[in-house]
Amino acid sequence: MERPAAPGPERLFDSQRFPTDGFVLLALLLYAPVGLCLFVLRLFIGVHVFLVSCILPDGLLRRVIVRVMCSVLGLFVQQSGPRLRDVSVQVYIANHVTHFDHNVINLLASCNTPALNGAPGFICWSRGFMELGVTGSRAELVESLKAYSSHRGNPPLLLFPEEAATNGRAGLLRFSSWPFSVVDVVQPVALRVQRPLITVSVADSSWITELFWTFFVPFTVYQVRWMPSVPRRAEELSEDFALRVQELLAMELGVVSTRLTAADKAEHMKRLRHTSHLPFAPASSQPLAARLRMPSSLPGIGSFAPEDVRITTMAQQVKEVLPHVPLEVIRTDLAQTNCVDTTIANLLEGRVPFFPESEAGTDLPAPSTSWAASASGIQGSVDLPSSKPATKQFAKSPMERHLSLQERKRALYDYARR
Repeated sequence: MERPAAPGPERLFDSQRFPTDGFVLLALLLYAPVGLCLFVLRLFIGVHVFLVSCILPDGLLRRVIVRVMCSVLGLFVQQSGPRLRDVSVQVYIANHVTHFDHNVINLLASCNTPALNGAPGFICWSRGFMELGVTGSRAELVESLKAYSSHRGNPPLLLFPEEAATNGRAGLLRFSSWPFSVVDVVQPVALRVQRPLITVSVADSSWITELFWTFFVPFTVYQVRWMPSVPRRAEELSEDFALRVQELLAMELGVVSTRLTAADKAEHMKRLRHTSHLPFAPASSQPLAARLRMPSSLPGIGSFAPEDVRITTMAQQVKEVLPHVPLEVIRTDLAQTNCVDTTIANLLEGRVPFFPESEAGTDLPAPSTSWAASASGIQGSVDLPSSKPATKQFAKSPMERHLSLQERKRALYDYARR
């Protein structure tokens, strides 16, 4: 059976919270007054839940009481396979979906999650993280976690090797190897989150914002599935151990195991912010790919496979924005990125080399009025630092081509700032 293609970052992370379907959006608007009242009510109840969790000692009684009170807050926790939970395991490995995953799993089993990001203090403690006092490298963190796990009286550790949250629908980020260097036996925990009306989590959203929407929606369902514990094989490296557990967890969730990392998520969000600030981008909260006009008809579309039709459609969208870029170059880059926004950013930032069609003898389509106005505004209002203007012909020297590209990019950025 052929393995499905790994999804791109645009499928792993949601950048829009509200639905695009008109009927669901109308239902959300009608529900908004009720949601605001629920938020105010649940905010007061949440204070009592926090106080109860602080007063009662850690144990089965506290977990049962807090779990019942959380159901009033709209947080419903379901678990499957509780008999598979190994009481001798010192490390739980789970996929990361929301800011409150560790709190939800802690309602089912006593565990601690070390604080990896953010300043230590009351906020860190109140959110349920464990402060280790380690601010150095990952090696120091691993040594500290090994010392913690060596004491059998301590609760197990709950670690998230993805190091960044995803939407939980398409794939898993590449697991870091350091969580698998602590002990030789880990237990995977599969986590799914569902809620009506809006998305479960939005990339780059703060935990306070997510807490507001959690109290706003009618309910949020967390489904926790315990998987059998996985021991390390003889002479197995931590990287191979992490990859094997990632594959098992992806199969349990029915998603794809990708090679994208938390750094790729940060780069993807940076590109989205950069694309939204381009001078030709309309003032809209939708992504660029959704704002571009879909072509009404494409020649020869009947002879293409569904994948070719999709690539051709996205290539036409990029062509409308960058008419001087050859269509074959656009299609080649789209086959790798699978994202209109990323391809446009690659072409604008010079990551994909190409020969402009005007130099190859191909007739360029007439630029739109807004693009022509933008180009004239750049030429008329921005003075390039170099005394030599950008050549209108393709330079033969690689150095001249690089300088010409830098001048055009600098002019584009200066115009955007103006």
